[in-house]
Amino acid sequence: MAENAKKRPVYSNIHVTDIVSYRLPPAGIVSILHRISGAILFLLLPFVIWLFDVSSTSEISYEEFTSAFAAGIGFLPAWFIKLVVLGLIWAYLQHFIAGVRHLWMDATHSVSKEVGRVSALITLALATLLTIALGARLFGLY
Repeated sequence: MAENAKKRPVYSNIHVTDIVSYRLPPAGIVSILHRISGAILFLLLPFVIWLFDVSSTSEISYEEFTSAFAAGIGFLPAWFIKLVVLGLIWAYLQHFIAGVRHLWMDATHSVSKEVGRVSALITLALATLLTIALGARLFGLY
């Protein structure tokens, strides 16, 4: 009887060498990016607080704030400051949109595989397009 038994598949964790060839579904990508963007927002929180403080204290500090995007801060060039702010913009948009996706799926009980895939693709597209639009504004393209 055991000889004719169908062999059941064995599911195990992937090895580090399999990461490159492993195809993660869009929902998995959004989940990982949600965690990464949350970590970026947390780690750069002192910079965000400084930006807010300098931009809202007085007219003189606001001029200092805007000059950071034109001339840089200390030894950091302006393009680097803009790049860090672009990273913050992406992290905020990705984290916010993915959070709204999770809330929407929880509220509507949308837990099917297809809804998860489509909503993940929409999340990735929205975050990318909004980041490109705001990044173009940040770097002065319009």
